[in-house]
Amino acid sequence: MGVIGTRIDETGMLIRDGGGFYLRRDLGGSYLLELQRTPVDLVEKRVRLIGTLVGIDLVNADGVAPV
Repeated sequence: MGVIGTRIDETGMLIRDGGGFYLRRDLGGSYLLELQRTPVDLVEKRVRLIGTLVGIDLVNADGVAPV
């Protein structure tokens, strides 16, 4: 979906799957998220993700906030 190192600023639905979190993107597809804190209060809600693409469909999140 992009080049590793690309800054990501997107919206979508935050999904919890086992011990991991995903962003189901408004533009289609999804990102697996590396998070510093666990945003359990935002699960199954629309959020804005800001971070850096660090692998194929893997984002190191700087922040996840409600939209």
